[in-house]
Amino acid sequence: MSDRITHVTFFGDATHNFTLTDPMIAELERLTATGIGALYFRVINMQFNADTLGEIIRLGLIGGGTDPETAKRLVDTYARNRPLAEVFPLALDVLDARWTGKPQEAAA
Repeated sequence: MSDRITHVTFFGDATHNFTLTDPMIAELERLTATGIGALYFRVINMQFNADTLGEIIRLGLIGGGTDPETAKRLVDTYARNRPLAEVFPLALDVLDARWTGKPQEAAA
């Protein structure tokens, strides 16, 4: 079922899975001191702290199977000190995958 909440895309150096699992959501809530519903609302309404985008991406990488050290390196290299307009779409896609799920592919 996690494939329904996993966003798969190229980031930095390769294609990666991004999944906000329950433990990653709990960590995101702790780091931002904001519940996931309020955080999602803030992000879609462009009312977020800049660090939040990187944390969404980092935790999505970890939830998707990337080891924490590699996830931090990827975010530090490819998401930090970048225009927010480059980072925002990925963070939103990661949140959207968990919020709405990905459509199931029809059988061929």
